[in-house]
Amino acid sequence: MKTLSIIIPCYNEEEVIKESYNRTKQTIIRLPNTTEIIYVNDGSCDNTRLLLNEIADADPRVKVIHFSRNFGHQPAVTAGINRCKSDLAIVMDADLQDPPELIPQILALQEKEQANVVYCVRKSREGDHFFKRLTAKMFYRVMNSMSEVKFPLDTGDFRLIDRKIMDEFCRLKERGKYIRGLISWIGFRQVPFYYKHEARAAGRTKYPLNKMLRFASNALIYFSNKPLKLSISLGFAAVILGLILAAWFTLGKIYGFSNAESGWTSTVSLIIFFGGVQLLTVGVLGQYIGVLFNEIKARPEYIVEEERNF
Repeated sequence: MKTLSIIIPCYNEEEVIKESYNRTKQTIIRLPNTTEIIYVNDGSCDNTRLLLNEIADADPRVKVIHFSRNFGHQPAVTAGINRCKSDLAIVMDADLQDPPELIPQILALQEKEQANVVYCVRKSREGDHFFKRLTAKMFYRVMNSMSEVKFPLDTGDFRLIDRKIMDEFCRLKERGKYIRGLISWIGFRQVPFYYKHEARAAGRTKYPLNKMLRFASNALIYFSNKPLKLSISLGFAAVILGLILAAWFTLGKIYGFSNAESGWTSTVSLIIFFGGVQLLTVGVLGQYIGVLFNEIKARPEYIVEEERNF
C-alpha cells in the first residue's frame, strides 16, 4: 500500500487542536496505508505549541514542525510538503472545516481514477458569512478570467497530491506561493471531489479581510500580467478621452457651443481623472516591482526553530 502523510498547518488553534487530532487519528487507524500526521506550527502565540509537543510525545506517528515566527499559511503548507517523504499527501486545515472523515473517500477516488491530484470542491460553506462566500466566488472567477492557467472553482488547499506532484512542487523556487494555483499549473491528472465545507469547530478564522485581500492580490500578481495590460489600456483610454475633450473645448470656443472657459469644474475633473489614472498605473507597477524585490532578496520562505519525531 502507498504511504500517506496528512499535512496540517496550525496558527493559534489551541481550542481545536486536540479534537482535530482525535478525529484524524480515529480516521487513519482504519486505513490500510501507513500514515503519519505532519503538523506545522506557524509561530502560534497561544498554547498550540505545547499541545502539539504533548501529542507528538504520545504518538510517534505525529511529526511537528515549529516555525521561529508566524510566516503565513502558504509557507506552512510548503514546509509540510518539503518534509513529506510519503507516496501521497493530503493537505487540510486544523479547524475541522475540512472533515478528516472524508480521507478514505478521497483515497478511494484517487485509486479509482489513478489521479495525481484530488482537489476538494466546496458544495456549500457552512459558518461563512454572506460577504465571504460572495467574495470567494468572485475571486475564483476573476482569477480564471485574468490568468492563463484555469483554476478549479470554489476550492481551497484541501486536496490530495501524489509523489510526482510533490517532487515538481519542491522544484518551484518562488517565495510568494499561491499553492492551489501552482498545483493547477503543474498539471497531470487532476479530478474533483465534492464535499460540504463545515463550520469551524472552535475559535475564530485566521483569515480576516486584510489577509484575504493580500492573499488575493498575491495570487493575481503571481499568475497574471493582465493588470499591467489593463493599466496600459486605461492610460490609452485616458489619452483618447483627453484629446476628445480638448477638441470639444476648442471647437466649442470657436463656434460658441461651449462655455468651458467660464468655469473650473471641467478643469478640476480632468486633473482628478488623469491623476487617478496615473496613480493607478504607478500602483500596479509598484506591486509587480515589490514582488520582484522580494524574489531578488532570495530570503527563505520560513525558518524552522524545532522539529519533533522526524
